[in-house]
Amino acid sequence: MKDFQQYILQDTATIKDALVALNNLSSDIQTLFVVNKNEQILGTLTDGDVRRGLIRGLQISANITEILHSNFKFIFEHNKDVLAIKEYRSSNIELLPCINKNKQIVKVYNLKKLKSLLPIDAVLMAGGKGERLRPLTEKTPKPLLKVGEKAIIDYNVEALISYGVENISVTTNYLGEQIESHYETPLDSIKINCVREPKFLGTIGSVKFVESFDNDTILVMNSDLFTNINYEDFYLHFVKNEADMSVAAVPYSLSVPYGIFELNGREIQGIAEKPVYNYYANAGIYLIRKNLLELIPQEAFFNATDFMELLISKGYKVIRFPLLGYWIDIGKHDDYKKAQDFVKHL
Repeated sequence: MKDFQQYILQDTATIKDALVALNNLSSDIQTLFVVNKNEQILGTLTDGDVRRGLIRGLQISANITEILHSNFKFIFEHNKDVLAIKEYRSSNIELLPCINKNKQIVKVYNLKKLKSLLPIDAVLMAGGKGERLRPLTEKTPKPLLKVGEKAIIDYNVEALISYGVENISVTTNYLGEQIESHYETPLDSIKINCVREPKFLGTIGSVKFVESFDNDTILVMNSDLFTNINYEDFYLHFVKNEADMSVAAVPYSLSVPYGIFELNGREIQGIAEKPVYNYYANAGIYLIRKNLLELIPQEAFFNATDFMELLISKGYKVIRFPLLGYWIDIGKHDDYKKAQDFVKHL
């Protein structure tokens, strides 16, 4: 049985049948999808549609096609319009059917639970040794260290799932069997694909070992980050700017507590009193066009920064996306403590 069968009603049903079906959804979202004998969707039905039909004088024995809402919102299976989905959520649409080319429902998305439906594949790098966090990482891989009640990596995987990402891979190496065991069971019905790299390949080299991708945009990120980046905004910014690669960037300010000379050789041209310099730091989260991953060398140590420089040298468009939420790179003991303190206030 399909996991959305409780929302389906045949077009031969009566208004009374609809009332029974809606009553069975009393603790759920009260929306039905009306389909014909070929399972093609004809429209939607809510308790409001039933009330309006009865007020018009219809009997409960009347066919539901008398009251169904035929101008409904939906998305196509292989063409998720993220801007439209964002608008649907803003319009308080709660259930969104996903249909194939034959107008048959293949999935139903709950927009009360999901923040978006992003057409991306995600790869999380989880192969590092975490040497700066020893002795904590002597027997436990850094991504599985707990922040609050959950492993660091689970915050990132769950966040991706909440944005509708369904294809998630984790590349492993150091103590990789623990991470593979951790994800033997699907998370929120999403199967996490674990990929073992044969040797340490840097912060992006192991992407080459993911066998296949379903989408044309790939998100690559470090698994040991603690962040609330808005992945929908990140993706829409990437698309709007027609980028080949987008790098999430954290604002970083440097305050100098002295007067700084503005020089021309030995000559002082002026003085900047206690200046503040604003920069952007690499957050370790990237969106990349799938076809460009072919440029990553096979089985060679290769960092994401190497990949950025390679794309820039070849004339590809590499942009930055300002990450305005919180972000902690859990690399040292101080970072780990900071994340532990921070999670208490979430």
